[in-house]
Amino acid sequence: MKTDDDFKGEGPSVSNEHLLVREILHRINNDLASVIALISLSAARSTSDEVKGALHGVVSLLQEYGSLQRANALVDVPSYLRVLCQAIRRTRLQQRGIELVFAEHPFQMGAEKCWKFGLILSELIMNSARHAFHQRGGRIQVELTSSGLLAQCSVVDNGSSQGPYSPGKGLAIVDELTRSLNGRIVHRFGAEGAMSVLTFPVNNGTFLDERS
Repeated sequence: MKTDDDFKGEGPSVSNEHLLVREILHRINNDLASVIALISLSAARSTSDEVKGALHGVVSLLQEYGSLQRANALVDVPSYLRVLCQAIRRTRLQQRGIELVFAEHPFQMGAEKCWKFGLILSELIMNSARHAFHQRGGRIQVELTSSGLLAQCSVVDNGSSQGPYSPGKGLAIVDELTRSLNGRIVHRFGAEGAMSVLTFPVNNGTFLDERS
């Protein structure tokens, strides 16, 4: 079993990490508000009813994402992540010829934890898109499973890494968010693809090592 004390020797204190995560979430909320305002203004200026409808749909989706972290209700995790993956595929991957496949196992968890999970998944997908394919198409596969106590998500791509890999700010944020979920994440990078595996407890509490 991994407790908060175990994390203290691995970097900044847990208290500092939680403050950092809250700051990240605060900034993302501000960014969401700015994007929503910009899209709403574009919708108001458009003379096309089809464009207006599409933009209003995007605004509604962003508002739902922003409200998730403040809700206390349980969220159907696969449904939430399926919509997230569809949005990423359409806006960031499709034009580059990158296929995104989502395999799921049904389970629920708290809204704030689900929202953080979504942030991690989004960054992992975009990290693959940025570094793995080098101006060519490819495939990213996301697989989500749950044993009841633990949730596990793997992100695998069939790209290749050119030269030594140096983790950037995106993965640093992923690490901090993973700590806030009392979880762990493992990255493997190679010439034939990369894999990241995130594991964390579905309910609040300390990380449960599968060997215990």
